[in-house]
Amino acid sequence: MGFQRARSEEQRAERRRAILDTAAAMLAEMPVAEVSLNELSRRVGLAKSNVLRYFESREAVLLELLDAQWRSWTDELTGALPAAVDKDADPYDRGAQLATAIAESLAAHPVLCDLIAAQAAVLERNISTEAVAAFKRTAIDDISVLAETFLAHIPELGVEDAFKFAGGMLIVTGSLWVHSQPSDALLAAYEANPDLAALRLDFTGTLQEVLEVFLTGLLARASRRASGRAGSES
Repeated sequence: MGFQRARSEEQRAERRRAILDTAAAMLAEMPVAEVSLNELSRRVGLAKSNVLRYFESREAVLLELLDAQWRSWTDELTGALPAAVDKDADPYDRGAQLATAIAESLAAHPVLCDLIAAQAAVLERNISTEAVAAFKRTAIDDISVLAETFLAHIPELGVEDAFKFAGGMLIVTGSLWVHSQPSDALLAAYEANPDLAALRLDFTGTLQEVLEVFLTGLLARASRRASGRAGSES
């Protein structure tokens, strides 16, 4: 497609949407590492210099896309949790159900997981201080919204621990995604050496287990604190 220069705010917003939509389509075909600014510019029908009028770098495009996909996923998860978490179960069982729902939902969104995995090591590097600060402020808001969702199903966590869990979930997801996507060479090594199978991670199962253990620990600590306060007041 051939774009003329955008002159109105509406036209500029349209250009930004076109760039983001094209980047999302590319990520459905290839990992983050293979998305180049040159190819993005070619597919969207703009010169690279024109793409840079709207985003300061490839990484800035992908960070905005990460935020959009994170918010969409949060809305989806929030809608699914009432059916996934039994409100009458004890907090530890609710924690296990929540961990399962999160893991299965994230596994169904590989592009989001790939962006999360690239966030700290790649996407936050080639970007200005102002841009990354703005992204971090948005991320705090996004994590807070997710923490409120978790708190609605496991109020025993408390506000502070619900936020810690939501933030920790993000870090664990990125790390596990990288380690559960082996290269062709590593896949061949696993096939040829069955003794290495213990190192091969299943993303969904491992994420569920790690999140459940994380929640169990937070809940146990919250319970001890509550018992300690009760004891000191008696």
